[in-house]
Amino acid sequence: MRAEALDSLGELRGRIEAVTAARADANTDDEHDPEGATIAFERSQADALRTAARTRLAAIDAALDRLAAGTYGGCVVCGAPIPEARLLARPFAATCLAHA
Repeated sequence: MRAEALDSLGELRGRIEAVTAARADANTDDEHDPEGATIAFERSQADALRTAARTRLAAIDAALDRLAAGTYGGCVVCGAPIPEARLLARPFAATCLAHA
């Protein structure tokens, strides 16, 4: 999962750089282009995806830290065990269902 998040960040970095370069080279009014999404929209979308990937990477790293500390699988709020089904669905879950 961590490798996937890092790959995603790399791809998004390239996508944002490409959109930024297109914007610098564009001399058209893309805000009124009937053919598709604007450059600003594409940049905003890629930036939102990058933020989500960074958040996911931080959650994965925190789960790995909990694993190393021997606290993985316990709620960081109350210490109760996190249900196995929740950890299977979200291995980086940090809270029990009551604190989710």
